Amino acid sequence: MAHLYDRVALIGLGLIAGSMFHAIKRAGLAKEVVGYARSAETRDVAREIGLCDRVVDSAAQAVEGADLVMLCVPVGAMGAVAAEIAPSLQQGALVSDVGSTKAAVIEAVTPHLPEGVHFIPAHPLAGTEQSGPKSGFAELFDNRWCLLTPQEGTDPAMLLKYKSFWEGLGSKVDEMDAQHHDLVLAVTSHTPHLIAYTMVGVADDLGRVTDSEVVQYSAAGFRDFTRIAASDPTMWRDVFLANKDATLEILGRFTEELFALQRAIRTGDGDHLHDYFTRTRAIRRGIIEAGQDTDAPNFGRNAK
Repeated sequence: MAHLYDRVALIGLGLIAGSMFHAIKRAGLAKEVVGYARSAETRDVAREIGLCDRVVDSAAQAVEGADLVMLCVPVGAMGAVAAEIAPSLQQGALVSDVGSTKAAVIEAVTPHLPEGVHFIPAHPLAGTEQSGPKSGFAELFDNRWCLLTPQEGTDPAMLLKYKSFWEGLGSKVDEMDAQHHDLVLAVTSHTPHLIAYTMVGVADDLGRVTDSEVVQYSAAGFRDFTRIAASDPTMWRDVFLANKDATLEILGRFTEELFALQRAIRTGDGDHLHDYFTRTRAIRRGIIEAGQDTDAPNFGRNAK
C-alpha cells in the first residue's frame, strides 16, 4: 500500500502505539513515524529498540509537521495532552486517539483543537495484558475491529482516508455514535474487567485460601480472570471514571442477574441454571464464528 500519511506522530509509547508503529512499517502507511512518551526512561527504551523513526523529548515537537497525530495515552490525560500540542498542530492535520471511551475523550479534546485541524476519535478493540514500549507487535490489529466515532461535520474524504489507514494496519473498521460505543464497551469490556478485578481481589482477601493455593491450584476460569486483572491500572482507572454512567448501568444489570443465579442455586433450581448456561454458551459460539477468537483449548492464553 502507498503512503497514506507523510508523518505520523505517536503520543504515548505503550502497547497500542508500539503495535501501530510496527504495523505502519509492515504496510508502508507513512513516510515517517515520530514518537514521544512522558517518561524519559520510556523514550530511552524506545530509542534503544528502534521504536519509531525518531523519538523526541516533547509532545509539541512530536506533532510538528505531522499530518496524523495519534493520542495513545490514558483517557484521563487526553485533555491535557491536546492542550499541550494544540499550538504546534499544522493546518489540515488529523488528530485521533485510541481511548476505550469516546464521549469523555471528545469532551476533553475538542475544545483545545484549533480551526482547520480535524478530529476523528477511534478505538481499536485489540490488546493484551502487556504494557510498555517493548510490548507492541505488528499483528495486534489483524482481524480485530477498530470503531470510529466521527462527529457531525467530519470531512468525508478525511474519514475515508483514515478508515483506509486502520484497514492497512489489519483492522476491520466500523462507525458508531460515541454514546452508543460507550454502552457497547461497558458490556463487552469495561464491566468484565471490573468483575475480573473484583474476583481476583476476593481471592486475595479470603483468609481461608492461602496465596500459594490460589497460585498453584488456579483453574482455567480464575487464570483468565488474573490475565484480565493484570491490565494497566492507570488506563483502567481512567476508563471507569470516564465511562461511569454506562458502566454503572451495566453493573446494575449484572447485579440483578447475579441475584437471580444466587436464588436458583439456593433453591436448587437446576432448570434455570441449565437454561441460562445454554443461552450464554451460544454467545461464545457466536464470537468464534465471527472470527474474534478460536475454540482452541489454550487456557491461560499464550500472549505474544
